[in-house]
Amino acid sequence: MQELPIVNSASVQNTSEKIKKPNWLRVKLPIGESYKHVRGLVDTHKLHTICESGNCPNMGECWGDGTATFMILGNICTRSCGFCAVATGRPLAVDWDEPQRVAEAIHLMKVKHAVITSVDRDELKDGGSIIWYNTIKAVKALNPDTTLETLIPDFKGEVENIQRVIDAAPEVVSHNIETVERLTRKVRIQAKYHRSMETLRVLKQGGMRTKSGVMLGLGETREEVLQTMRDLVNSGVDVITMGQYLQPTKKHLPVQRFVHPDEFAFYREAGYEMGFDYVESGPLVRSSYHSDRHVIAGYGRKKWQAEKELQTF
Repeated sequence: MQELPIVNSASVQNTSEKIKKPNWLRVKLPIGESYKHVRGLVDTHKLHTICESGNCPNMGECWGDGTATFMILGNICTRSCGFCAVATGRPLAVDWDEPQRVAEAIHLMKVKHAVITSVDRDELKDGGSIIWYNTIKAVKALNPDTTLETLIPDFKGEVENIQRVIDAAPEVVSHNIETVERLTRKVRIQAKYHRSMETLRVLKQGGMRTKSGVMLGLGETREEVLQTMRDLVNSGVDVITMGQYLQPTKKHLPVQRFVHPDEFAFYREAGYEMGFDYVESGPLVRSSYHSDRHVIAGYGRKKWQAEKELQTF
């Protein structure tokens, strides 16, 4: 494994003086007919997407490819994470027709792979898990050839609620750890590091292909990142995504450092050596980026092994 590159002091965020984003964080504006088509479907079916609510930098690319990540259970979250652009407050009543609308939209988009996530609904006894179950079942009934990834909350660690997702049997279940243990209380105010790890462990024990995501640039150290990766491996996680944290508004946590692509490459290498089946690591990587590839067991590892063999010549 290559050594971690030395961080250039110019890439460190001075929290009292905002610095310009480096060139490797430039994204293309959303354009094209496919983008307009997806936009039209989302608006027509009154759907929420994390692409919009989360200010995802890859929205133009993904929507241009005809895919979107749907957000169920409304667009108001009961938690107030320091990194997230989704609105916090008192959610509206559960919309029991939402599962069928999501299924119909995926059918109209004719996508081979779909991603669904949700806000946290801590005020509900079931944490929203019944809507989760209904949505997965509705999507599979109307789109039997579509693979599905679900990016779920921790449901406060309630196994009964996690089990509903397992029973619905999506191809991939993701739950993001987001940051290292030391920063969890600051970054994910109502979440708990070990509760998230236990959620992932329960999912793996239930036979799911599991996935988690980590943001870099919030003040974590190299060893903390590596320890978080080891903890995820020990929790049975198959796929890890690693990307640069970007401050959505002035009210959110500031970026402490812009992480160079070489450092992301280092963590990708480290991840495969630890045993992850797929490692997606880069400045603009987000949870659902290239998620259709994450369904296939062995795909990422075989690609990495082929790269290693080429380097020996």
